[in-house]
Amino acid sequence: MFDIRWIRENPEAFDAGLKARDHEPRAAQLLELDDARRSHVTKLQEAQQRRNSASKEIGKAKASGDEEGAQALMKEVAEIKAFIQAGEEEERKLDAALQEALSRIPNIGLSDVPVGADENDNVELHMWGEKPSFDFTPKEHYELGEAQGGMDFETAAKLSGSRFTVLKGQIARLERALGQFMIDLHTEEHGYLEVSPPLLVRDEALFGTGQLPKFADDLFRATEGRWLIPTAEVPLTNMVAGEILDSTALPIRVTGLTYCFRSEAGSAGRDVRGMLRQHQFEKCELVSITDVDSSLDELERMRECAEKVLQKLGLHYRVMTLCTGDMGFSARKTYDIEVWLPGQDAYREISSCSVCGDFQARRMNARYRVDGDKALQFAHTLNGSGVAVGRCLIAVLENYQQADGSIVVPEVLRPYMNGLEKIG
Repeated sequence: MFDIRWIRENPEAFDAGLKARDHEPRAAQLLELDDARRSHVTKLQEAQQRRNSASKEIGKAKASGDEEGAQALMKEVAEIKAFIQAGEEEERKLDAALQEALSRIPNIGLSDVPVGADENDNVELHMWGEKPSFDFTPKEHYELGEAQGGMDFETAAKLSGSRFTVLKGQIARLERALGQFMIDLHTEEHGYLEVSPPLLVRDEALFGTGQLPKFADDLFRATEGRWLIPTAEVPLTNMVAGEILDSTALPIRVTGLTYCFRSEAGSAGRDVRGMLRQHQFEKCELVSITDVDSSLDELERMRECAEKVLQKLGLHYRVMTLCTGDMGFSARKTYDIEVWLPGQDAYREISSCSVCGDFQARRMNARYRVDGDKALQFAHTLNGSGVAVGRCLIAVLENYQQADGSIVVPEVLRPYMNGLEKIG
């Protein structure tokens, strides 16, 4: 969410940022709402001042024996009181209208973010490793998994419908191994604190990270006003909601290995085969809370932490800087890490690391105080996948497949697989 004062002082920059994200200019409309609110607040303040002075005049009129004047003043005070009561309700409505309008506007990109419309305008930052070579035609993950008896889409459909998978045996264990490997790497080598958060959250949490109100259709809603989390970014980031942090405690770095739930609204017909795009999937999330000056360096650090997962697994990938038209709602800059899938003969996103500036912190009122400074500043927030476990399983199956359909277990995962070197 934006500070309306900043928009008032920088309307051209604000509209230019929205234009880069293919959004219509909004500064004039927002300032018109704010002007109406400010004008109304001024009227209320003037009425309050008049009520106070008229109340004093009543006493003077009575003391001088001017009963008629006192009665007139009392009538005026009663009318002002009624006006103020009605006006306060109107003020709440005007505040709500402005906040509602602001809450639906996406963050704007940093100056070094490439301007573009969609994924075709993203810019490659770098690559790591080389594509594996095969002396046979590599299969896709679902062909390998079904042949192993480790992926059962038919049973999953019977239980839950489309976009679910039942994993079995060593394939299920391989997925578990990947998640454990990731959480161990980020806590033991990268200094993140492991957190096991709730998977159900309130409206306020999803508003804080930007999923509500605009993206309700992408979520699963449970009963009693709770939602299944689309990503652990939501509960992990909201741990600092409403808090005043000490600057010496920053940066805060937390990680969580959780299931995530997404309705995949608008993705009908996309990735219907296999488990690339699921309603339920597991992900290792990285979240950082920093001060104003450290967030861009933290983004590079987070990206490197996510890359390390794929490097240790020996998986070829590329890193893309997303253009303005492809970034998420809350992001100011995003790196996507795309792993190579030989079965698809394509790169597919496996991690997304974003810096949001103070956009989320304003929505959740997360601030910090510099030692000795009375003024409070909004924190900066970052989030990233470290990485998506299901997609990482797909990558391991496709990149480590053998001609006979077996799967070599990456060396770094073997301790988690009781020393198993090959599946099938």
